[in-house]
Amino acid sequence: MTQAAFPFRPNFVSLLLGLLLSTLWLAGGGSRANIEGQIVVRSVSFVILILLCVFGRRPVPGQAKAPWLFLAAALLIVAVQLVPLPEDVWRLFPGRDLVDGVPVADPERRWSLMPSGTLNALVSLVVPFTVLALTTAMTRDERAWLPGMILALAAASMLLGLLQFSGASLYSPLINYSPASVIGNFANRNHFALFLALACLVLPAWMFREGRPLSWRGPVGLGLLMLFALMILASGSRAGMIMGALAIAIAGCLAWRELRRELRRAPRWLALAVTIAVAMLIAGVILASVLSDRAVSIQRIVSLDVEQDMRSRAFPTIWQMTRDVFPTGIGFGGFDAAFRAREPLDLLKPTYFNQAHNDLVAMVLDAGLPGLLFLLSVAAWWAWASARAWRDAGRQKTILPRIGSAMLLLIGLASVVDYPVRTPLVMAIVAIAAVWLSTRPDHQKGSTLPSTVQHL
Repeated sequence: MTQAAFPFRPNFVSLLLGLLLSTLWLAGGGSRANIEGQIVVRSVSFVILILLCVFGRRPVPGQAKAPWLFLAAALLIVAVQLVPLPEDVWRLFPGRDLVDGVPVADPERRWSLMPSGTLNALVSLVVPFTVLALTTAMTRDERAWLPGMILALAAASMLLGLLQFSGASLYSPLINYSPASVIGNFANRNHFALFLALACLVLPAWMFREGRPLSWRGPVGLGLLMLFALMILASGSRAGMIMGALAIAIAGCLAWRELRRELRRAPRWLALAVTIAVAMLIAGVILASVLSDRAVSIQRIVSLDVEQDMRSRAFPTIWQMTRDVFPTGIGFGGFDAAFRAREPLDLLKPTYFNQAHNDLVAMVLDAGLPGLLFLLSVAAWWAWASARAWRDAGRQKTILPRIGSAMLLLIGLASVVDYPVRTPLVMAIVAIAAVWLSTRPDHQKGSTLPSTVQHL
């Protein structure tokens, strides 16, 4: 057998990353601390990290300095909240009257009001840590296979959502499923729709290869784009529909230059005509979904009652809590107990409000001033790195940095109304996108895909 017959021979590190991503797809779709999937995801992450240290290639943190620094800062912020404090110092922290004098209060008087929840948050960071270690231990050509891996996971999620949409009752003991919902392998429709939107962004990197024709990837990629869009509409996620629309628009911008290259020998008007035709095709498919009463997301937007939406009703209370405990915060994992202690009577209902549904505010609520500085630092780095990635678009031979920028943007926007990054699978996607964005243009000397694939 020649190497051309088998163009991609995954090495040990690539196999470990594939195993981790498969595990995250199977068990990493929920964010609650008490679901069985957390045990599976974290156990596999620790085992893979050990195997990487013993048998794998050593990670090169210099390839992604900023993501490593931010992860180290996150670990430090969470770990510090578990350090016991002198009682007189602890009493200086605002908001401690919630547990002062209560027999079950933490006797060691730690920064966090809920040390068990903070410890859970600390252990959860093993997932992005392992993903960063694996991706920075891979070569450029090996990392170029990541778009295909993400698309494969998204396609599998889409097929699972299609089965749910058809009425199949699929239950996984590893995540908390919502009955009769189109949520794929996630516990939350918003997270499912966001994952499909992120896959739409990845499509241009998989479809276009520098110097090579589209071949079969063109129609397959277009078909996947339409299927992802339809499944986002069927999920019923209002935020997901907005993220999906943004993702398709950004993916179109990313693909425009590559499409012009593909048609460089054709008349100039042909590239514009193809773009318009594709846009009309996608719009027609979406319109057909709406007319056939299958676009649940649009139906939920039309029927939205802001006064009855729990997120908008609870936000004033959450905002006041955030102001009351600033600059120390309540500690990670303490939202449920803290919110119930201050929950107004008019918000009481049979189900409980498990998260703030605004992870940017929740970060400040949990971590106080350190959390705010962390968010501002991440936003500043993202803006700087994104400007560099898009400014150098003409010189780069890969679009992965721009895709990483767009992925982090969508995840940040989705975090304004939800908590996607608390899901292990989305944590992994954040780590991968950050590595892509931190890649310098002068390091990109090859194709978007490995050179061995170019003979296909």
